[in-house]
Amino acid sequence: MLDYIKPENIIFLDIETVPRYAEYNEIPEKEQQLWEKKSQYIRKEGQSASDVYNKAGIYAEFGKIICISAGFILLEKGDRMVRIKSFFGEDEGKILREIEMMFKAFNDRKDYSLCAHNGKEFDFPYIARRMLIHGIVLPEILDTGGKKPWEVKFIDTMELWKFGDYKHYTSIELLAHLFGIPSPKEDIDGSMIADVFYNQKDIHRIVKYCQNDVITLIQILLKFKGEKNVPENNILFVN
Repeated sequence: MLDYIKPENIIFLDIETVPRYAEYNEIPEKEQQLWEKKSQYIRKEGQSASDVYNKAGIYAEFGKIICISAGFILLEKGDRMVRIKSFFGEDEGKILREIEMMFKAFNDRKDYSLCAHNGKEFDFPYIARRMLIHGIVLPEILDTGGKKPWEVKFIDTMELWKFGDYKHYTSIELLAHLFGIPSPKEDIDGSMIADVFYNQKDIHRIVKYCQNDVITLIQILLKFKGEKNVPENNILFVN
C-alpha cells in the first residue's frame, strides 16, 4: 500500500487549538452575536451559546492555534531517524510566521507533501484560514485554489483508512491501538486542551501531547506501507 509515497518527503503535522478567549464574557459583543448564530448547529435543546463556547476552538473563525508540531523522517547510515520540531505559545501570529518560514524552506522541493490525521478536514484548512486572518500570504503547499486534485499535496491517514467509505470516522487513538502503537492520549485528550492552556497554564504539557500525536501519525503511516516503525531511540526533539 502507498508505494508512491516516500516517507522522507513528508512533513507530518498536528495542531492544538483553543477558543480565542478564555471565557465567554470576554468576547466582544459583535463576536458573541456571530457565535450565537454559528453555535445554533451544535447546541442541544436548552443550551445557550455560552454553554458550548468550550467547543469554539474547533472553528478557525472563533479559535486559535497554540501549538503546531512537525515531524520529519531522515535517513542516517541506512537507519530511519525522526526529528520533531514544535512551535507554540500564546502568540498565534508568531507560531504561524515560523511555520510559514519552515514551509518556504521546502519550496524548492516539489516532491514534498503534508500529512495529518483528519488533516484535510481540520489541520490544513485551519492553518490556512488563520494565516489569512493574520495577513500571512499562503505558502504554496497550502494554497489549493485552482489546483487539480492530484496537484494538492495532502496526505490524510483518516481518509486513507476509509478506503472510500465517506461516512466512516476513526480516531488516531483507535488506529494506534489496532496497530499496537503506544497511545498518544495517555495524559490528556483534545477536550482538555483549553483547560490546560487557560486555567492550568501548562503549555509544555500540551506540546508533549501534540508531539506524541505526530510520532503516532508517523508510525501509522509506516504501518500502512507495511514498513517497520521507527524505534523510540531514533526519535529526537529539536529546539
